[in-house]
Amino acid sequence: MTYDFDRVIDRTGTFAAKYDERVKNFGTNDVIPLWVADMDFPTAQPVIDALKKRAEEGIWGYTSRPDSYFEAICAWQERRNGWKIDPKRCSFALGVIPAIGAMIQYMTKPGDKILIQPPVYGDFFDIIQDNGRQVVSNYFIQQSDGSWKFDREDFAKKIKDVKMFLLCSPHNPLGIVWPREDLEWMLNQCMDNGVILISDEIHSDLIFAGKHIPTASLSDTAAGYVISCISGTKTFNMAGLQASTTVFPTVEQKEQFDRFWRNLEIHRNNAFSLIAMEAAFREGEEWLEQLKTYLSGNFRFVAEYCAAHIPAIKARIPDATYLMWLDCRDLHMSQQALNRFMIEKAHLGLSSGTGFAPELEGFMRLNAACPRATLQKAMDQLRAAVEAL
Repeated sequence: MTYDFDRVIDRTGTFAAKYDERVKNFGTNDVIPLWVADMDFPTAQPVIDALKKRAEEGIWGYTSRPDSYFEAICAWQERRNGWKIDPKRCSFALGVIPAIGAMIQYMTKPGDKILIQPPVYGDFFDIIQDNGRQVVSNYFIQQSDGSWKFDREDFAKKIKDVKMFLLCSPHNPLGIVWPREDLEWMLNQCMDNGVILISDEIHSDLIFAGKHIPTASLSDTAAGYVISCISGTKTFNMAGLQASTTVFPTVEQKEQFDRFWRNLEIHRNNAFSLIAMEAAFREGEEWLEQLKTYLSGNFRFVAEYCAAHIPAIKARIPDATYLMWLDCRDLHMSQQALNRFMIEKAHLGLSSGTGFAPELEGFMRLNAACPRATLQKAMDQLRAAVEAL
């Protein structure tokens, strides 16, 4: 079937955090929300149909997870990424960040150091610090052409003093698809120094240039070392259903993870996430391919609009994710002033760059996963605000 991604849907009053938390996050409802990473598109029709059928049953008791659940996830990974996974090494969690938080708690000790690569997903900072561990940052270096380069020298120095490394692959917010040589190099550094490597691959189905390589698929050695976190929630816009999969090197590690969650009495899918995930991975591919085409058009629109009408803001087209990293430094504002400008003058709810890199000012993140008309309105407002400076 053909999907209509141009349809504008009013999500206000639906308990959508993206819309109904605007006052909480921006102090006003008078902003177009382009911040948190969910999409303003309905998910694939087979998923909707499966959920309607389940809803109509009217009894949503404790839900058993059949073998077909992880089999569908593993089949998807093999088909899309050439990664063959043993379903027996797969564990359920409520989300990728809860899974990472659990592993931080039982694999490290308070005070341990954990390496991340800013500018990176802000919850990485929070989940480390909230658990009493220390953040160690291997910053990307921006190049003269606006691209970002991985700092190997700094990584090699810092990896020697940490317990765990959180890899974001593909990278949010820079939209980088990691090349094999970098993944292999980082893996070898971790193995040489006995560092736990957790690879967050939640955006791995949203690739627009290059090819995603699951870190654990690099080699048999990688499969026996890397812990992988995957989910269909970003891919199919189902974050509110709360489900992710953690793939472990060994069954023993999986069982340790499962014990952690059983001790909290959290070990089942809810009645709807079970149905939605399996339907998405078995029947959602047509929707995903159409989505990616539409998102590619959105990226070009924003980048070309900025180049033509707002040259002080540079918008690079990402190779992955539906998130665009905006370089606003030519506006010559502090981050605090830039945040206020976006809210009060442009009436846009964007993510502040310092949420991804506390020491890096002058950047914003824009979520481009919305109808083109919404982006047009947002860009027109931004243009008018900049021209009024």
